[in-house]
Amino acid sequence: MAHSHSEAHGSLGSYVAGFILAVLLTAAAFGVVMHGTLAPGIIMVVLAVLAFVQVIVHLVFFLHLNTSSGQGWNVLSLAYTVLAAAFLIFGTIWVMHNVGMNMMSR
Repeated sequence: MAHSHSEAHGSLGSYVAGFILAVLLTAAAFGVVMHGTLAPGIIMVVLAVLAFVQVIVHLVFFLHLNTSSGQGWNVLSLAYTVLAAAFLIFGTIWVMHNVGMNMMSR
């Protein structure tokens, strides 16, 4: 019983396009920081946007995540991972903030 794996794997062209986009986004992030002409707050926003776009590029071009009906479990597992990471990150920030506030009050 032979199965076609062309659906699950990307073509060479899609991998090259993903790689070029990833390199361009990384170079743009380095360029924004190294140029240094923007205000620090604006730099942080630009870096956050570039990082978000980089994640989308990796999900689409390298992990082959798309909107097809067969991707339901992959999208669900990704959503759970994002939720767990958000709890971990924001919980850590909250705990560290409270520890800092309690240590400073003495």
